[in-house]
Amino acid sequence: MNPTNHSRALAGVTSLFFMWGFITCMNDILIPYLQDVFSLSIGVSMFVQFAFFGAYFIGSLVYFLISTHSGDPIGRIGYKNGMIWGLIIASLGCFLFLPAAKFELYGVFLGALFILGLGFTLLQIAANPYVAILGPPDTASSRLNLAQGFNSLGTTISPAIAGYLVFTVFASENAEGADAIIIPYLALGVILLILALLVWRFKLPNFTSQQEIVSGAGSLKFPNLTFGMIAIFVYVGGEVAIGSILIRFFELPEIAGLDETSGSIFLSFYWGGLMIGRFLGAISLSQANNRVKSLLMILIPLLAFSVVYYYNGMDTALIYGIFLLINLGGFVIGRSLPARTLAVFAALTVGLLVLTIYSSGQIAMWTVISIGLFNSIMWSNIFTLGIKNLGKFTSQGSSLLVMMILGGALVPVIQGFVADHFTIQNSFWVPLCC
Repeated sequence: MNPTNHSRALAGVTSLFFMWGFITCMNDILIPYLQDVFSLSIGVSMFVQFAFFGAYFIGSLVYFLISTHSGDPIGRIGYKNGMIWGLIIASLGCFLFLPAAKFELYGVFLGALFILGLGFTLLQIAANPYVAILGPPDTASSRLNLAQGFNSLGTTISPAIAGYLVFTVFASENAEGADAIIIPYLALGVILLILALLVWRFKLPNFTSQQEIVSGAGSLKFPNLTFGMIAIFVYVGGEVAIGSILIRFFELPEIAGLDETSGSIFLSFYWGGLMIGRFLGAISLSQANNRVKSLLMILIPLLAFSVVYYYNGMDTALIYGIFLLINLGGFVIGRSLPARTLAVFAALTVGLLVLTIYSSGQIAMWTVISIGLFNSIMWSNIFTLGIKNLGKFTSQGSSLLVMMILGGALVPVIQGFVADHFTIQNSFWVPLCC
C-alpha cells in the first residue's frame, strides 16, 4: 500500500474522530439543561457522564471477555467493520432521545446515553489502533494526536453550537420540558448513519489480524499496558469532570457570573485548548525536520491568538496568549518525547488546578480554562505508549485502555457530590488528585 492510500484512509477516519468529539461534548450542555428540567442536584446530574462513560467500561469489558474466550473480535471482522457497527449503535442511542424527551424520564435519557456510549466504545476500540497502524510505529503518537486534534475540533465547536441551539433556539415557549434537545439529537443520529454508509462505501484498507488469533488475556503481561490503563482512568476522569462542571463554575458571582449560553461559549475555550495542543503534539512528535516543526509550532499559536482576538478582543487574546506560550514551552521541555511531554503537561495541570482552587475572578476562570491546552496530548501519548509492542494483542489491549474511560463515569460524579456538600471551587481537588 502506498503512502497516498494511507493519507486518504487517515483523512476519512478523522471525520469519525470529529463526530464523536462533537457528540461527547454535548454532555456538558445536557448536564445543566437536564439539571434544570428535572430539578437535580449537581451530583445526580453527573449521572449523565456516569451512563455515557460507564458504557465504555461495560462495552470494553464484554469485548475483553470475548477476546479472552474466543480471540479478538476486531481481528476477525476488521477495523472497518468495527467502525461501521459502532456508528450504527451510536445512532440508535441518538434516536432514543425522542422517547426520552416525550416521556420526560431522566432514566430513559440515561439509557439513551448508555447506548450511545456503547457505539462509541466499539468505534474507539477500532479507530484508535487503526490510526496507529496506518504508518510507521515511530510516528504513531503523531498520527493519533492529529486525529485527536480533529476530535477536539468537534469538542471545541460543540458547546457553542449546542449551547445556542438548546438554551436559545429550541428553548422557546413552544418547547416544553426536555423537548429542546429532540431535534439536535435526531439530526446527529441521521448524520451518524450517513457516516456509517460512507465508511462502508469508502475504500478504507480493511485490516484484519495477520497473526494468529489467540484466546487468553495475553495483553496483561505487558507492564506498559497496565500503567496505561491506570493513566487513562485518571486522565479521562479529570478531564471530563472539569468540563462537566465549568458552566456551573462560570455562573458563580465570585468567578464570572455568566449565564448558561455565555458559559457554554467559554467552555469551548477549554475544549479548544485540546484541539490546539493536539495539533501541536502531532507536529512535535512527527518526523518533520526541525525548521518545519519550529515554523508550524509558532504559526498554530499565532493563529489561535488571532482567532481569539477577532471574536473576543485584545484583553481576552492576551490572557489566553500567556497560556499558549506556556503550552509551547511545555513542548520544548518535552523534546518530542511522548512520555516526557506527558509528565511535563501533567505537572503543569496540577499547578493550574491549585491556582483555580485558591484564586477567584479572572484568574480562577482562565487557569481552569487553560487546562485544556495541557490535557491535549494525554490521550494520544498514553494510548500509543500503552499499546506499544503488543503485536497480536493490540486490539485486546486497546479494549482495556478504552475500558478505563470508566474514569469519565466515576470521577465527575464524585466531583459533583463534593460540589454539593462543600463548594464547586473546592470540588476541583478531585481532578487535581487525578
